[in-house]
Amino acid sequence: MISILIPCYDYDAYPIVSKIEKQALILNIDFEIICIDDGSFSSKNEHNQKINLLTNCKFIETKKNIGRVKNRVLLAESAQYDWIIFIDVDTTPSDYFLRRYIELTDKNSIVFGGCFFDKPKGSENNFLRYEFGKNREAKKSLIRNKSPYKFMSSRNFMVKRELILSIFSEITNSSYGNDYMLGSILKEKKINVVHVDNEVSVNEIEENKIFIEKTKKALDNLYKNYRENKIKTHDISILSAFIFLEKFLLKKLFLKFSALFRNSINNSLNSQIPSLFLFDIFRLDYLCSIKDS
Repeated sequence: MISILIPCYDYDAYPIVSKIEKQALILNIDFEIICIDDGSFSSKNEHNQKINLLTNCKFIETKKNIGRVKNRVLLAESAQYDWIIFIDVDTTPSDYFLRRYIELTDKNSIVFGGCFFDKPKGSENNFLRYEFGKNREAKKSLIRNKSPYKFMSSRNFMVKRELILSIFSEITNSSYGNDYMLGSILKEKKINVVHVDNEVSVNEIEENKIFIEKTKKALDNLYKNYRENKIKTHDISILSAFIFLEKFLLKKLFLKFSALFRNSINNSLNSQIPSLFLFDIFRLDYLCSIKDS
């Protein structure tokens, strides 16, 4: 019937596995849940070993860090069923999470469930990630289905095993930002993408500094894939803006312009009310600053 796959790194995976296991048992379906820790050697894994005592559940530790994409490939290759669900370990699914996906296995080849973000408490150090997630990622399916290849997130989706393995074979970089590649490949292959409201709650909201560094790595990855002609068709707004500036020889002018507001941008990104417009300027500035190797 279905394999639920959970990539993990230095995280207590038992709560999410046990919650989904209970849902599967209530539904009385054939299932398996596989969680693979990507070589973190975390003390949390002692508790995670209890996952192996649950029904049709398995926890595996790799002997070395193999990277985000290869861990997902390993999970998909280990799955025994044609349908698989990928869900991030630092999320919380709803009580109807599994039932909702099971209802959609007849007609679709890939289904994205969506997410939502609870407002962080007690600190302003992660408001940028929260605002970006709330306003750019946590969209209802009505909105996401209008631009199905734009709203890509590997955090929570269901897919045919053979399809995702085929897509993973085209993604060679294990850095951040491969959701850009996922959307581009699906669009190029003209794969029918369906978005539904089967959201998971995002538990971990990174501090601004960590989120900005991950953003830079994602942009490095995006730039590399674009230059290597691996992104042929896409709905990536930041890349479209970059291509426009490059086409009309406006990159240097834009960099001079954005440099005038660098202090204002940095102050905004670290405030309690960060401007996503200024964050877009920051991202475009960084993308235009990358040098060809």
